[in-house]
Amino acid sequence: MTIAEDTTNDRPSPGGAAALRALHVPGDPLVLPNVWDAASARIVEAAGFPAVATGSAAVAPALGYDDGEAAPAAEMLAAIARIVRAVAVPVTADLERGYGLAPAELVERLAATGAAGCNLEDSDPRTGEMIDAAEQAAFLAAVRSAASAAGVDLVINARVDVHHHGSGSPAERLAEAVRRGREYLAAGADCVYPIFVSEPADIGALAEGVGGPINILFRPGTPSLAELAGLGVARVSYGPGLHRAAQEHTARLVTAIREGRSPYEPGSPDR
Repeated sequence: MTIAEDTTNDRPSPGGAAALRALHVPGDPLVLPNVWDAASARIVEAAGFPAVATGSAAVAPALGYDDGEAAPAAEMLAAIARIVRAVAVPVTADLERGYGLAPAELVERLAATGAAGCNLEDSDPRTGEMIDAAEQAAFLAAVRSAASAAGVDLVINARVDVHHHGSGSPAERLAEAVRRGREYLAAGADCVYPIFVSEPADIGALAEGVGGPINILFRPGTPSLAELAGLGVARVSYGPGLHRAAQEHTARLVTAIREGRSPYEPGSPDR
């Protein structure tokens, strides 16, 4: 798994799309513990990870909004910019489906944050309805074209939501995920993100059938990092899981205070 060693003097600079793209190696996946603010980004960087990724379902509640493009684009992009400024490794941003921005504006405003890449999903964040594959491919192609026209290198991670919002039998959904993944790569995506796929056989079929790097969401029940590497995965994300765990931990601390107890474990260092 791609976890950086001490790279104090040779870290890729923010906006390093080429460095980020090179980290997507099938069988040696880029591992991304998703962050929600500058402080959590610095924790990930300090742990030795070579890139930082945001998760919209973590950033949005940190900003006081629900996920599903409820956060204004300006606030989400400002949060991304703060994260980019806080670390010296490439940052890739979860942009849901672009917050209603036209491709050229989306690219311009994302480039202004210094981010090196983005996630774009193929279901409507507000309704959960799947977007027609051809329509989504055209959207991805327009983002790629806008980036090229602006001289912006951008790593596009195309999320495939058929295992989240799609219909049909498991075999039909798998076949549709492969079909969409291939179409999105042809449209200019660098990586395909079939979210909520967790069965090893399905992951292996996607890694083989898509014909390019795939990203898997790590959650309870997902194969281990070593197993995902063996299945040919090129990128592993943790989505909002770490943020939710941190919030649950904070809730336990606050409950202890409300009950008149110390929130700290015996022997905890001086706070």
